[in-house]
This record gives sequence, structure tokens and C-alpha cells, in this order.
Amino acid sequence: MKKAVKTLVLLGLAALISAAIAAWSGLAHAQPWQAQPPPAQGGLPSLGDAGEMTPLVERKLGDSIIGELYRDPDYLDDPVLGEYVNGIWRKLLDGARARGDLPPELDERYAWQVLIGRDHTINAFALPGGYFGLHTALVGAVSSRAELAAVMAHELGHITQRHIARMMGQQARQTPVLVAALLAGLIAAGKNPQAGAAMLVGGQAAGIQQQINYTRGMEQEADRVGYGIAIQSGFAASGFTAMFEILQKAQRLMDDNDWPYLRTHPLTTQRIADMRQREGAAANTPLPADFETLLLAARARVLSRPGVDVLRQWAAEPHSAGFAAQSAPQRAAALYAAALAQAELQDLPQAQRSADELAPLAAGDARAARQVRLLQAELAQRAGQPRRVLALLPGVLQGDAGDAPGNRAERPSSQAGRPELLLRAQALLATGGAVQAASSLQNWVAIHPDDAGAWQQLAAAWAAQGQTLRSLRAEGQARLAQMDLQGAIDRFRAAQDYSRQHPGGSADLIEASIIDTRMRETQAALRQREKDEKQWR
Repeated sequence: MKKAVKTLVLLGLAALISAAIAAWSGLAHAQPWQAQPPPAQGGLPSLGDAGEMTPLVERKLGDSIIGELYRDPDYLDDPVLGEYVNGIWRKLLDGARARGDLPPELDERYAWQVLIGRDHTINAFALPGGYFGLHTALVGAVSSRAELAAVMAHELGHITQRHIARMMGQQARQTPVLVAALLAGLIAAGKNPQAGAAMLVGGQAAGIQQQINYTRGMEQEADRVGYGIAIQSGFAASGFTAMFEILQKAQRLMDDNDWPYLRTHPLTTQRIADMRQREGAAANTPLPADFETLLLAARARVLSRPGVDVLRQWAAEPHSAGFAAQSAPQRAAALYAAALAQAELQDLPQAQRSADELAPLAAGDARAARQVRLLQAELAQRAGQPRRVLALLPGVLQGDAGDAPGNRAERPSSQAGRPELLLRAQALLATGGAVQAASSLQNWVAIHPDDAGAWQQLAAAWAAQGQTLRSLRAEGQARLAQMDLQGAIDRFRAAQDYSRQHPGGSADLIEASIIDTRMRETQAALRQREKDEKQWR
């Protein structure tokens, strides 16, 4: 029951909240957004415009909802999986722009952010304002980038065609009483799953829930638009049918509500036939396994918290009969899962031995070899071996060894990214290198101001240097990056109090001025959010 309620919350919250807004507050007075004409090359006409919900209102709704998801205990900021997923997402966005599927107003106003949820159910969902979410189990079910790209491109098709806004318009025609009843259930579910479930099982609520599912026409439109985006982005044409096969197999084997994506995105024979026809001969061409994807799928499965018994099973897999007869990629994936499972089971020495055994298998593939090195560094970090971490990872950003701030730039090495940055910063902090850690992190957040994890590590690096004022500001920025406006205000206020109690030199005056500006901006944003929410009621 808890899983069913959680699925309702994640997949239905956006449409249902917006339905209540439309019904109660009169979004009908907003200026309608006119759909752009379809692109000349192979574009498809939209199945209708987005009604009377503007992109700005969508973004505000998305910001409000996403703040709650950031605070969900199942939200996972895993640098390794996040980098992998975001790499696919950015390629798809570039493909959508190249095809003309992203009108400038959407491209500029939407957030285009991906969140990963720690969950053993296969699921992906789009929220208002260009937010996209997926569960670790979805990553764990694929064996190639093209398969994961197919799901993400499909969801991007829903976003570019503004299906969410159109569903909101349909929901607005429901009576406020029905919408209010379901909203009350969702709110109760967030605090007490059993109480929420009791309110959600009523016939009226179930009727509204059924209507938030995408229509068959929307599904086909998202398939076709998503297929064009995926091909434009350079992904294999057979990714969609390969993903359909994965979902069909799951549908046959599991009928216990563990696959919510199948309930909200039903696989009709017409959809599958349509996609096979588009893919042509490629539909019957098996996708080659992607070595790196196999490793990261194993990581995602372990991070889905499958339970101690399953972790023990994965930890023992490399010692099972028949393991040696498997292909090198299969053995590598099993060893990766075993190492991470052993770490989760607190057997770090064995985890490190499994990772070291894995290294030779991945040596011939640069991407896979990097993932193994990251795993080795992560395990060394868990084992309290920061110097081994530093030996395993390359320099991440120029500027961490005394370069002038104006000369800081990313090193040309393709082996450095966010996972290396954060692991290396932690290791530097543990070995007295707080200045170097802060330098690299400062350069990173200047380019990626929405990286809450990097801001939090920067706060620790500044605190280690005794720079309390800067540390408090970084903590505020971390909360701001996750849409926690009140939390950000609390940290900025603490910084202001500290500044008054400990007046310092010119550097502190500059920092205090920055904090005052951030405080005013965040307070104004919070007032606007409260004003919007009051109007929506």
C-alpha cells in the first residue's frame, strides 16, 4: 500500500495540484501560450495547445513541487549516476533544439533538471516546468544508453508537447470538491501512508487518478516526437523497441504494481507496431551491450535498497558456479554489484578486493575503466584512506594548486568530472588540504550554481579554514539550490548575526554584503511564492 500511495504522489501530484489551482483560482484569466508551428523537417502537429496555463505558471508549480522531492528521504544525489543520466539528458535537449521541438519560451523558462529517486520500482515522470525524475530501478533495468535515452526522450516529448499542461486543463473541469478530496489524500499520504491510502481508495479519487494518465494519443505523440529527438541526438534507432521488450517482459513476469511506468504509459500493440515500423530493419537488430551502462545499472540496482538478503546474494555472485563462463562485461557487472553490495554490508576489505579484481576486465574500455577507478576511490573513502583516493583520481580543475582565479578552467582531461571533484574534495579535507578543496569547489559552483552537494562541501571546506561567514553563506546557497527558500533564509540570517557579532576586515565586509543581497533576493522569492500559493487557494 505504501508503494501504491507513493506512486500516486509522484505521478499524480503535479496534475492534481494544478487542477485544484485551475478550478479554484481562475487560471483562465492568464494569457494563453500559443503553440509554435511544427518544424518543417518531419515535425508532428501538436494534439492541441496547452490551454490557458502559461510556461511561467508551470515553472512556478514545478519549483514548488520539486522542493518537496528534494527533501524526500528517497532523493538520491549520487554523483556517478547523476553524471551519467544528465549526460544523456543534455544530449536529448540538444537534439530537441536542433529539431525545433523546443520553442524559445519553453527553453528559457523551464528548469530542465533531472532528479533520481532511490526506489526499486521502474518509473520515470515529468513535472511542470521542465523537471524530470526517474527511479534507480529504471537505470538498473537497461544495458545500453539507447534504451534509457528512449524513456527519457519519450518523457521529453511529453514536456515539449506540453501534455502536462493540457492534462491540467482537463482536470480543471473536475469539480473542486473531487479535486480537494484527492489533494487531502495526497497531503495525508505524505505524513501518514495508511491514512492517505484510506482517503485515496474512494471511487471519486480513483476516477480522478485514472484521468491523469496520459491518453493514447498523447502516448503515440510522445513516442514519435521522442523517437525523432533520440535519433537527432545520436542514439541507436532500435532503443525504443529494445526498451519496449524490457517493459513487456516485466509486464508478463510481474503483475504486483511494481511497475508503475506500465500503468501510466500502457504498452498498446498499436504503439509498439508504430515504433517498429519507424525503426524498420533496426528494430530487429539487437543493441550491443554498453560496458559502462552495465556497470552503472549494477550500481543503480544496489542503490535501490533491495534488502540485506539480496545484497548478500549479489555479494556472493562472483563465487557462484558458472560465473567464470560468463562474458567479460557480465562478470564485470557482477563484480561491480558485489563490491558495492559488500560495502553496503560493511565488508570494506572484501569490497576493495572485488573492485581490484574488476579492474583488469574493464581496462580495455576507457569509460568503464573510469567507473572502476571511481568505485575504487569511493571504497577507499569509505575505508578512511584519503591518500589512496588522491592517488586514484586525477586533478579535477585548474585553480586548486595556486592558479590565479582568472585563469581557472577545466583541465582538458576527459577523465575529470563531478564525481572526481567531490571525492577529491573530501579526501583533501581529510588530509589538511581545505584550501585546495575550496579552490576547486569555488570554481565549480561558479559554473554550476545549482549544485547543492558542491555548495555543502564548500561550506565544510570554508569551515575547516575558520571562515565561518563564508561557510554559512555556502550552506544557504545549498538550500537555495534545492528550492528550500525558508531554509536558505535561516542560514543567511545566521550569517548576518555572525557578521554583527564578529566584525572583521574588508574581506568580511564584502562577504557580508553578498549575504545581505542573497537574503533580500530569497525573501522576495519566498514572498512571491506565498503570494502565488495564496492566490491559488
